[in-house]
Amino acid sequence: MDDLKFNKLAAAFLLALLLAMGGYKLSEIMIPHQELAQNSYPIEVTEVASASSEVAAPAGPEPILALLAGADIAAGQKTAKKCTACHVFKEGGANKVGPVLWNVVNADMGKIDGFAYSDVLAGFGGIWDYQSLNQFLYKPKAYMKGTKMNFAGLKKPSDRANIIAYLRSLSAAPVALPTAEQIAAASSQ
Repeated sequence: MDDLKFNKLAAAFLLALLLAMGGYKLSEIMIPHQELAQNSYPIEVTEVASASSEVAAPAGPEPILALLAGADIAAGQKTAKKCTACHVFKEGGANKVGPVLWNVVNADMGKIDGFAYSDVLAGFGGIWDYQSLNQFLYKPKAYMKGTKMNFAGLKKPSDRANIIAYLRSLSAAPVALPTAEQIAAASSQ
């Protein structure tokens, strides 16, 4: 395309743009914009109060004590592979970003020698029993606000039961499975 043809096209485009802008301004002058005092067709919206004035309790993890007896240790080991980036599961293993998880079931929270726990976890207190592991694995940051553990959690109860059964097996003397009374007590809460 030669220069003269390009100039003609550019001039036509600019002229069309100027005419459109001029037409818009002329229409604003001929028919000025007016704000309405109220809508021509008012729409009435009524607020509906909720049926329950109680705030719903946050959904927490389902009790898993009943699932532990039938939990699949091999599936728990497979699920625990996600954790190997930060944790070691072998007896006498070295701490990584997270502590060694050998013999963790019923161990004191924040008490593994040679590991620098967050202030939150070190001061939390208690033991890693089945219920605390269930709550922690469900959503660590909700269970211990301020923990350094960057893990979203395990939403499926079967996954949590499997990994807790696997952690239970990582001991020279595994902790006993929950009794029927303990399962009934946890289910009624």
